[in-house]
Amino acid sequence: MFFNTKKYAQEAEKNRQANLWQEPSMFNMLSLAFLASFALTRPLLRLHPQHVQDLTTQEPSKVRHEQVPIIYFHGFRGGDYTTKIMVEQGLKDKGKNDFLKVTVDLWGNFRLEGTWTNDLHPMVQVVFRQRIVGIYTIDYYLSLLLPFLAKRYNFNRYTAVAHSLSCPCIIRSEIKHSRNKKFPHLDKCALVAGPFNGVTYLGDIPNVNRLNEKGRPNLMNPHYLYLLWHRKRFNPNISVLNIYGNILDQTNTDRFISVVSAKSIRYILAPIAHRYQEVEIRGEKYAEHSIMHDNPFVIDIINKFVGLKDY
Repeated sequence: MFFNTKKYAQEAEKNRQANLWQEPSMFNMLSLAFLASFALTRPLLRLHPQHVQDLTTQEPSKVRHEQVPIIYFHGFRGGDYTTKIMVEQGLKDKGKNDFLKVTVDLWGNFRLEGTWTNDLHPMVQVVFRQRIVGIYTIDYYLSLLLPFLAKRYNFNRYTAVAHSLSCPCIIRSEIKHSRNKKFPHLDKCALVAGPFNGVTYLGDIPNVNRLNEKGRPNLMNPHYLYLLWHRKRFNPNISVLNIYGNILDQTNTDRFISVVSAKSIRYILAPIAHRYQEVEIRGEKYAEHSIMHDNPFVIDIINKFVGLKDY
């Protein structure tokens, strides 16, 4: 009756090709994640000098309009392998071969690889080096990453494609920094398998919580309440796509995230967003939490939504 971390690790990392020499130790990941989770301890991380390893090329600017990059984010225990197929298909649909890969750690160090392209929608794949992290840690990652990229590549808006735990963090970050003109803001966001109101057996027991006729959950965790109480800060010009899974095993989950938790964001964002769309994926072969980000049907919906492919 509890969240099975071993099983989640096996599912989350089944497509991973490990580079153990690049992997931080478990102590490193957990200790830095702890420091990044609390406002009082975050200044300790900022004492470390920032290093930027730039291995990129940048195409000469040709576009007259402001660039709006499409940035891919993984979740808990994820990595570049999480968004690999989404990025590859996105490149095919866009007709480009190059993208920027950004690896960031909790000390504020960056490793940049690949190419910042000169089209309207450069593609960026984000990798969190300390990847065993919670909501508050990913929130800290975003506070480092997004202003860094915006200043370096001169953009004000971006499109997010997020999987799992990054989904609520993207929304949280947008609300938290809504009044900060120097912080880049969402244009569109595609959310896949987002735990907006708890994870299965970790604050959310299947078939216990319910959505009322207005879509409001009966039980709400602190993260959800934060989004609910501050939802008026969410920019009404943002379009939202929410994709969630149901493996149809009577738990009404994608194995790790319940349908109720994933759908609960509708109550917060649908009345505000410029456009809110919701798609349920069904069946164990298609809708399992760590399969959806590789599902061609899901990727096709995302690429049409973000403008990489025509409807």
